[in-house]
Amino acid sequence: MDMAYLRTHPQHLPTFLTHQRIRETPVHSGVCSASRLTLDDGSSIFAKSWPSGPAPDGMFAAEAAGLNWLREAGAVPVPEVLVALPELLAMEWVEPGEPSPRAAEEFGRGLARLHRTGADSFGGTRPGHIGPLPLDNTPGDSWNSWFAERRLLPYLKTSVDRGALEASDIASIEKIIQTIHRYGGSEPPARIHGDLWPGNVLWAADGRAWLVDPAAHGGHRETDLATLALFGGVPHLDTVLAAYQEQWPLTDGWRERVPLHKLHLLLVHTAAFGGMYRSGVRDAIATLSTGRYA
Repeated sequence: MDMAYLRTHPQHLPTFLTHQRIRETPVHSGVCSASRLTLDDGSSIFAKSWPSGPAPDGMFAAEAAGLNWLREAGAVPVPEVLVALPELLAMEWVEPGEPSPRAAEEFGRGLARLHRTGADSFGGTRPGHIGPLPLDNTPGDSWNSWFAERRLLPYLKTSVDRGALEASDIASIEKIIQTIHRYGGSEPPARIHGDLWPGNVLWAADGRAWLVDPAAHGGHRETDLATLALFGGVPHLDTVLAAYQEQWPLTDGWRERVPLHKLHLLLVHTAAFGGMYRSGVRDAIATLSTGRYA
């Protein structure tokens, strides 16, 4: 199998992986099993599958649609999807490199251009996935209420069900949800990555920062920027933000809303992986309770 054959017969990739010799080199990819596949013509692709049993229904289709939607904007490099099947997703291989201030500056500008492309509504036209969990993309018109109902409440409920949060945490988050309109910041929907923690920015050998593993939807642009600061922060974050601001300045109060936007992805982590991420949720709550919107 070479790249030309793959492009015209993408559905045959699982058969070739099972019955033919394709060189596979395992690589890291979050909750999925992933490999670098080397084809007969020497070209490489990135392929991932669910580690055991069937993948969650619609997971790879949602990711492929999200990659294509982000790629359509032509604003930030996004890998081309080559194969999108229920059991497997494959895309062009992006050679890893090192982060640089120049790449960070261009990434900040490109992210602003991507966001400015916009979306028809908050949410989307199809159900999504974020990590191993479903993502409710039911459309909405008002950001505050949509974010509370579709991005905070579902993952709070799942976190509670698995015992990842304590009663005081739950009460604090419920208060944030009930009073979310006081945080303001409402804007028209942006075209966002939706799961933009630092691990989903691929610093490539071509000197650019690429977007991978999206949970793409119409959302608030501040969400992408806030989650870039999670878990130690993306390299050269200050440069990314300064370049973004030059391209499309953020509205008043955005810094104080950062923990509100972070709270979504932190609750995804407590819902998916348990109490080991409880401290992050508590830090976000504490910052909100002492800040401008307290």
